[in-house]
Amino acid sequence: MSEQFCQCCGMPMGETNEMYGSNADGSKNEDYCSYCYENGAFTFQGTMEEMIETCVPHMVSANPGMSEEEARSGMMEWFPTLKRWKK
Repeated sequence: MSEQFCQCCGMPMGETNEMYGSNADGSKNEDYCSYCYENGAFTFQGTMEEMIETCVPHMVSANPGMSEEEARSGMMEWFPTLKRWKK
């Protein structure tokens, strides 16, 4: 099974259901995490660039030795491929 990532913030979703967002009917949403998507709606209403700036500190914290610029650069390449940010 390949690792599932949130299609909004890029966070790994893990093996259990606890990180998955919820649809309006309460069912699990397989595309988005619980931080980005709840009850069938996005919880974050900003731009892709604003989402990246929100995620930079979390990425740096989770990856010792990674600079903010490395995190930002990587996300600027990856986020446009995610479902929410594809044009």
